[in-house]
Amino acid sequence: MPRLDWLAHHMHHSDTFASWIHQQFDYEYADQPLPHWQREFADGQTNGRWQCLIAQDGDQLLGGAALAMADLAQRPDLGPWLACVFITPEARGKGLAERLIEGICAKAKENGVARIYLHTHDQSAYYTRRGWTVLERFQAWEKDQWLMVRDL
Repeated sequence: MPRLDWLAHHMHHSDTFASWIHQQFDYEYADQPLPHWQREFADGQTNGRWQCLIAQDGDQLLGGAALAMADLAQRPDLGPWLACVFITPEARGKGLAERLIEGICAKAKENGVARIYLHTHDQSAYYTRRGWTVLERFQAWEKDQWLMVRDL
């Protein structure tokens, strides 16, 4: 079974995971060059802005999810956020994303957070089945988006 751990303990995976996120959510990073994002993401592992929980099989990176202090420029009043959820194609369908999401929620709760947010353009049904509630729909990056919340 893949093990979960904080990216801060495995920084050799930071640039790889950041590049996966940059590619998967390219519409969000269109104005941010990959090297800038990789630096911001790596710094976020120690400054608390992008605490990432990763899944590994041995030393092979399978995916991750982050607890982000800010993830939606249009809503600076909200946070923290579940962000950067990504599983490699070969590791999907095995419950790994759910384990990572629950790990992020547990960390937020441990930090004294009572409510966590996310935004998605195509996975609202997935998150609804896991206890998240839609707060509102909005347009961003030329896509319909769902702003969702979960009480911890």
